[in-house]
Amino acid sequence: MTDNRKEVGHGRLSVVRTDADGITVLGLDGEIDHQSVGGLTRALSLADPREGHRVVIDLSQVTFMDSSGVNALIAAFHSAQAAQGWLRLVVVGGAVQRTLQLVGLDTVVPCHPTLEDALASTQPGA
Repeated sequence: MTDNRKEVGHGRLSVVRTDADGITVLGLDGEIDHQSVGGLTRALSLADPREGHRVVIDLSQVTFMDSSGVNALIAAFHSAQAAQGWLRLVVVGGAVQRTLQLVGLDTVVPCHPTLEDALASTQPGA
């Protein structure tokens, strides 16, 4: 895994971007709400714009997410699909997983319990 760390964001949300074998990994830590979602949005806009780009968003350290975060994840999913790529999420339970389940996003975007599982998945959309 190549570690091209770049921290984006401030306040209650930290976003660290790394690259692992051509996959953009965004590690989030904190809360995603209408005030902090800009950090995630900026990090997603910096993701590889090439056709077929692949993104994993690690939500395992996120303690709260409102509809702003859900909307950003939906936009990231659509963007990845439009570029013939994919998006995977790392979710370990708690309030964030419950939020994803309530809106049904966990049935559309593949969710994995660990970053290693998300990176190792051989299915393009899984």
